[in-house]
Amino acid sequence: MRYLIVDGMLSGTGVRDATGGGYVRLAGLGISPKVVETIINWLARYKTAHYRQFADPREVEALDDIGLALCDRLAHELPGSKIGYFSAARMEKLRSV
Repeated sequence: MRYLIVDGMLSGTGVRDATGGGYVRLAGLGISPKVVETIINWLARYKTAHYRQFADPREVEALDDIGLALCDRLAHELPGSKIGYFSAARMEKLRSV
């Protein structure tokens, strides 16, 4: 079983391997191009929020909502994998599916 974490860290790809360490290449995950595009766009928004020092709580909430939805989509597209979400803005794990 793979255990993956969705997160918006600046240096990452948006998905990291929780057991093996490091970020995974989105192209190598076997997920749909639409999900890859959603992750890339979400990371761009997360980066902007980071440089604003996560000053807008509504923006952070919206980003976390997208991140949690990405967990659900990845769990659907990667059956047999455990998918978690870490909020880089809040610096806390919010969910595991």
